[in-house]
Amino acid sequence: MSGILSGLIRGYQEQLRRHRNRPFLRAAMAACALVSMAGGVVSLRQRVQMDQIMETLDGLKVFDPHEGVDLFNDFVESIAADPVSGHAQALAVVDEEVAEEPEKAQLLVRICAAVVEQEGTAAEQEWKAIRTLCDRLALEPEECGLDSVRRRTT
Repeated sequence: MSGILSGLIRGYQEQLRRHRNRPFLRAAMAACALVSMAGGVVSLRQRVQMDQIMETLDGLKVFDPHEGVDLFNDFVESIAADPVSGHAQALAVVDEEVAEEPEKAQLLVRICAAVVEQEGTAAEQEWKAIRTLCDRLALEPEECGLDSVRRRTT
């Protein structure tokens, strides 16, 4: 009986972690879509990096990586179909989920930088999008470990 009970408890705890982390997952995928699409196209390398991030970060590895990638793709498609409303939708998710939580906002910016840096060097438009995201979240790039963002976009 204790095996069944402990299995139920583990299942419940995992569901609870997913529920608690889902808003951050949505915000991270929205922000990554905004930054990735700033360069005009999302590369395969960037998508692979998204998978690796999903499998590595404690708060995100409770999710199936495909779930995160599907969210990312939804935001990318929305931005591609209608850039104005797609950007607004993605920014609304970011604002709603991390604007009042500086630690989560910093992590979100670091994730975005890791995704665009996957190419070896991020395009100027991508760095500008990261800087804009930092401004929107009232963060200095240096707080996120991104000293180069300021130099590249000013």
